[in-house]
Amino acid sequence: MPQETTTRVVIVGAGPAGLALGNLLHARGERCVVVDKFDRRQLLGRARAGLLEYRTVATIERMGLAKRLFAEGHRHTGCEFRSAGQRSYTDFAELYEGRSHHVYPQQEVVADLLAGLVEAGGDVRLGVAAERIVAGEDGVRVHLADGSTVRGEFLAGADGQHGVTRASVPEGIATEYEMRHEFQWLTLLAEAAPSADWTIYAQHERGFAGHLLRSDSVTRFHLQVPVGDAVEAWPDERVWTELRARLAYPGWTLNEGPVISKNMLDMRSRVVEPMRFGRVFLLGDAAHIISPSGGKGMNLAVADAVELDRVLAGFDEAGGADLSALDRYSERRLPDIWRAQEFSHALLHMMHTYDSTTQDAAFRQRLQQSRLWQLTQSEAYATSFARSYIGPLPIIG
Repeated sequence: MPQETTTRVVIVGAGPAGLALGNLLHARGERCVVVDKFDRRQLLGRARAGLLEYRTVATIERMGLAKRLFAEGHRHTGCEFRSAGQRSYTDFAELYEGRSHHVYPQQEVVADLLAGLVEAGGDVRLGVAAERIVAGEDGVRVHLADGSTVRGEFLAGADGQHGVTRASVPEGIATEYEMRHEFQWLTLLAEAAPSADWTIYAQHERGFAGHLLRSDSVTRFHLQVPVGDAVEAWPDERVWTELRARLAYPGWTLNEGPVISKNMLDMRSRVVEPMRFGRVFLLGDAAHIISPSGGKGMNLAVADAVELDRVLAGFDEAGGADLSALDRYSERRLPDIWRAQEFSHALLHMMHTYDSTTQDAAFRQRLQQSRLWQLTQSEAYATSFARSYIGPLPIIG
């Protein structure tokens, strides 16, 4: 007879959102089960973003899982902007009362969250896909590929934009806002020591280039490329030629090395409203996709987990609380998500080169120069930018 497990919260997806929620629930003594179609090797083998907002670091530290982050990660306090042969450094920590980012790869965050939950005795089932979700007024049932079933009071869907949770939302209930950006990135990892101790954003007539920290021996780079280009059009020699040209500055040397990963990024943004449907909640990429500019995706996912845990902790169904009280999850998260979307969009347009054949390209390019000028000349503008870049303060209480 197929096995059935009963719990309070079923979490589909063992990425940053799902595992953060699992740890938070488990720490409060809440029963939860985390399932993911990927096994441990697959989960930890995906190189993703690595810029952690101040509040994300504070959340991981509150869980007691920040030991490796502080030992192996790097505190990131500012960025350098290059354009038209000029460069300027903005110290975001100085503008934001000492608060900063940490550079620590997403797969390492996932490893720490996974280890923390497993070592605490959490129920984590990897390598088994959720195939079907049945949501009713009294609870949810998740049918897994191995024939077992997990029944819960609530479902937290953290399984991405193409996952079974998002697909289970009935037609017509959700409104989906989407934007396909006019730029395309080639992103790569290289076995090369960072060429600076900070992020570099370079605006160049041939397109944007980005230098981002990952570790003492690995650097991530972004290149703006023509929309529609394939990875095959960018052999390593061409990549390094463009990076040298776009990041060039007198007296500065670009460290080079073997390229170990190379991908074209799907530059689009999406937000689903609301983020709750009955007893089903959407978290992370299942609820919102954001452009990689500014590194907000993983941070929003963890913030979703913090807010959902907060809302569930205050919900007492046995005491007569109506399910509508759970609308607070969407109501609290969506303003923060749209704030991040606006910032990511603004940063994209601050550093990219517009297609010269478009009617307003020259005007938009001058607006871009104005934003860069304000970043160096206006303390109020720079402070607002720093607060958006580092992210809001952690949720307390």
